[in-house]
Amino acid sequence: MAADGFAALKQAHDYLLAAVRGIPQDGWGNATPCSEWTVRQVLNHARLDQQGLIMQITGVQPAQDPFEPADAVSADPVGELELVLRDAAAAWASGQDADSVPTPMGPMPAHLGAAAAALDAGLHAWDIARATGQDLPLTDDLAEGLEEIAGNLVDFVRDSFGKYAPAVPTSARAGAAERLLAFTGRDPNWAPAA
Repeated sequence: MAADGFAALKQAHDYLLAAVRGIPQDGWGNATPCSEWTVRQVLNHARLDQQGLIMQITGVQPAQDPFEPADAVSADPVGELELVLRDAAAAWASGQDADSVPTPMGPMPAHLGAAAAALDAGLHAWDIARATGQDLPLTDDLAEGLEEIAGNLVDFVRDSFGKYAPAVPTSARAGAAERLLAFTGRDPNWAPAA
């Protein structure tokens, strides 16, 4: 199980980078499945979340509140994101075999902390890809790797911080990606308004 969180983190980080690289020049202000935020705000939120999840490991706090993300992006948003993701991966790897690492949600095994970071990155990659019309679906392979952490984490975050929307109903035939998106309060069929 320990390796799964780290494998999911790599997949989710790659997915987030691919989605950000694919944002068209005129897509930064697009509406997203995170109804109050634009693409640029979701990117900033995702970046700040990765920093926030490791702040108790690194001792470095994010420059902003992740839930009040800036409405601007740097001159090199991909390069900035690459640095943040590199630092996050290194922080989780530094305690890879630890039974307990500090996180904002309380202590947890390092592989679960890495999986929590993967869940966040994967969901926001999907938000950005959908909002900018990219053919970059959340794969069932990645979603299957994140379902267990979602089951353990999302209700806690909902109850403690009020940061996840209620789950959305799905059909009995839903695949892993659709189930994960719906469980985290996203409409798996969300599309930008025409």
